[in-house]
Amino acid sequence: MVESVGESERTGETGGSLAKMGGHVALASTVSRITGFVRTLALAAVLGIALVSDAYNAANSFPNMVYQLLLGGILASVLLPYLTRQRSRGRTLEREQTQRVLTVGALALALVTVVAVLCAPPLVSIVMDDPAQRELTTLFAYLLLPEIFFYGVTAMMTAVLSVRSVFGAPAWAPVINNVVLLVTVAVFLCIPGPVALTPESMTTAQVLVIGIGTLLGIVAQTAVVARALHRNGFRWRLRVRVVPHTWRPVRVGAPLLGWVLVYVVAGQVGVWVTMKVTLSRHVYSMYTHADLLFQVAYGILGVSLLTVLMPRIARSVAAGDDVGVVSDLGRGARYSVVALIPVTVALMVFGPSLTTLIFFGRVDGSSARLIGTAVAVSAFGLVPFAMVMLQLRVFYADNNTRTPAVIAVVMVVAKTALVLLASLSASDETLILAVCAAGSFSYVCGAVLGHVLLRKRYGLLGFRRVQATVGRISTAAVLAGGCALALVVAVQNRIPEPRLAAAISLSAGAAVGAVVLLGACKVVGVPEIRRARALLLS
Repeated sequence: MVESVGESERTGETGGSLAKMGGHVALASTVSRITGFVRTLALAAVLGIALVSDAYNAANSFPNMVYQLLLGGILASVLLPYLTRQRSRGRTLEREQTQRVLTVGALALALVTVVAVLCAPPLVSIVMDDPAQRELTTLFAYLLLPEIFFYGVTAMMTAVLSVRSVFGAPAWAPVINNVVLLVTVAVFLCIPGPVALTPESMTTAQVLVIGIGTLLGIVAQTAVVARALHRNGFRWRLRVRVVPHTWRPVRVGAPLLGWVLVYVVAGQVGVWVTMKVTLSRHVYSMYTHADLLFQVAYGILGVSLLTVLMPRIARSVAAGDDVGVVSDLGRGARYSVVALIPVTVALMVFGPSLTTLIFFGRVDGSSARLIGTAVAVSAFGLVPFAMVMLQLRVFYADNNTRTPAVIAVVMVVAKTALVLLASLSASDETLILAVCAAGSFSYVCGAVLGHVLLRKRYGLLGFRRVQATVGRISTAAVLAGGCALALVVAVQNRIPEPRLAAAISLSAGAAVGAVVLLGACKVVGVPEIRRARALLLS
């Protein structure tokens, strides 16, 4: 009932603007995720999925790990709500406070980056055992850890643009990064090198090209966002007054940071355990590729919606509009399930065929199919993951950092327990499946707990409409998935060549599944699809 009232009050112009902004961001996210996936396929083709690829992927994970551990949680949970409140108090105050926030953040990021680069060897030794692989990973880490500074600056500028309702440039910026990486792969192919790529045989030139090219991609991404901020009229002045002005944002955020640190540390413990277990079995790259496919599906659809909804939710919270918060929460949940439940079924049906078809080069057919199987068994976590991301942003907008920390701890405990249990008895192939499924199970735990805690805070959430939408879209998706699966099995039983069978089953199955899905949605009635179609035709 709460949601029905909120929905009627907030449709019309706000609904149309939300859809239009979401459409622009969705297009950018789609291009970004597709080019990003092509980039990953290209890197896998030239580096493989063995020791060299593990070394590169592990080193490329360190900047994000360090950034999230020290600053990422602060920026994500405190910065956007803080800037939203400052903007509501006047443009002049907002501009000055934003300049001070950026100054503090840039100084902190520079310091963290320098320390992280100096600590590269011990950082690598925590997760890497093989001496040759550890040496290669350390070289990559020296080249890639400076990404921390650019990650942080990009995140801060993106938050400023989001407060100003500018979403396009930050959504398109990763495309530039992906293009730079694809050029890097092309240059790598032109460099003389060994036929069999190993940590011992990889040349210095090859290491430098991959490492520097990856760093330049992040720098280019930051430059795009900086240019968008400049075109929006913002000028970044270094406001450095130690007391009281420059450090005021730190003092404002300090009471919130204790629980933020719990949240971030819990998350990084989960990442470290997963890295340690999969690197010890030399299957880390296979895990990262499976997880990337999972994230691509969410990133194209879920991130677009979250990017647009988050400033609206922050404004509703700042105004004390609980009805508005509940309305946007319900809207986000409904559109998420409509978009992601069919994708979930598609990944379950087509996962092995997709990866068999798209991975090539140094990735053999059996490994490619195993990656797809890992995606299929973990696809059930896609909708819960989207729900958790939406729920956490609502809590953060309300300056509640304790609840996200509790949810994170529960999720990490669930995941790490299953990962460690699998590491004791599972084979390498089974381990990949178990790790991916453990992550999805943790999202289910987090989504259930988040819903209970949101209901405790806001009362009835009006999720009967969400449940009805889930029932309708699930019926349609399962019917479409069943038809597609029957076709996939029939094709694979008649065509022995794996890639040809994958290509035919994927194209024919997707076409049949899409037709059945749209027909079933028309029969059962899914209003969110009608609204999206009307938007596209307008």
